[in-house]
Amino acid sequence: MWQQAPENTLESLRHAIQQNDGVEFDVRLTQDGEIILHHDTKLSVPKQKRPHSYAWTENHTLDELTSLGFVSLRSIFEDQQIMTEWREKGKMACIEFKRPHPRALYGGGIFGKKQHISHVATMMEKAENLLKEFEIPSNNTVYYAFHRGMKSSIKLAGIKRPWAELTPYVPPFGTHYTKRMRGGIQFLTTSIARLIGTHRQSGASMSPCAVEYFIPPKNIIPIGFTGGLHGSKATRFRKHQRGFPIYVWPTALKIEHDVLSAGLTGLTDCSDPSITWLPSGHARWTLPATRPLDANQQLSLERATQENHKEVLRELQTETMPWSECDAQRRGELVDMWRKKWLWDESTSAILERSQEASPPWESIRLIGHRGSGKTSRPVLK
Repeated sequence: MWQQAPENTLESLRHAIQQNDGVEFDVRLTQDGEIILHHDTKLSVPKQKRPHSYAWTENHTLDELTSLGFVSLRSIFEDQQIMTEWREKGKMACIEFKRPHPRALYGGGIFGKKQHISHVATMMEKAENLLKEFEIPSNNTVYYAFHRGMKSSIKLAGIKRPWAELTPYVPPFGTHYTKRMRGGIQFLTTSIARLIGTHRQSGASMSPCAVEYFIPPKNIIPIGFTGGLHGSKATRFRKHQRGFPIYVWPTALKIEHDVLSAGLTGLTDCSDPSITWLPSGHARWTLPATRPLDANQQLSLERATQENHKEVLRELQTETMPWSECDAQRRGELVDMWRKKWLWDESTSAILERSQEASPPWESIRLIGHRGSGKTSRPVLK
């Protein structure tokens, strides 16, 4: 029986990047200027295990954090299994840069905008050096953060890779309630059309967004254009989207099929390989971009029943070829099918021309492991 590893750990990332089209993980800057994988502003271990009286993650050194079981960003690159999937098989990595609490080291205070911009830029520069050292193709990575100065940080760091700003904005301070309340106000005033338009105009490469933009009744809360996963709302949204990648979180199992079918990339908290049948009544295919199905194979998947779906999945796994191994004809047929289904703007030839050898097109619909194999309970490391 598979057991889920703690989030943002090597074991969790190693499993998820093989199970899915890629992984998402969170990074912070340590006291000694290194990058560590960690989500929370406070060190996520039992209080009695903390090496200091203060709890902020940024106030600890790399050695202190790794001795507790957390992993450095460099260790991700030094893992051969992860590198094979990421660099050679075209898997995606979404790197979320976390700002510290205003009172923590590097925090800069609530109004320290210049410090916030500089801090995120410093982290991106360090990450970029590792990506270049280990020769990660640019289309296999996206940088993003809950950071209103993201464009300024990108410019300051001289980043050329894909990036985006996480919206609605959730601040790095406050209680769970106050954070969600502030994000809710921005959600109310930011329609999905405005969200995409803002990202396009800023030069961002994609738009990460909350699943509430597509699920009723919350999808009718934002003032303006309403998104949806079915029927006329989904069709109208695709015409507006025109191939601009939308990454949706969290993508629960019950809506996973609908999210992917609507032309959206899903961030999942479930990378359990034993789950092959979705609550929606569909067989589960976790590699839509890096092991893509053609029209006939997709039809076989859709027609699978709960009784025969495992046999269908075994046949498809035998028949299908990874994107990295597809010839030009196969790639052209797949992109042409995707363009027509999801109303992508660019021509098939243009999309293929700017695609990197082992990487699926930037517009491809993916399933991404959130924080590796999924979010886990607190404390992360017991």
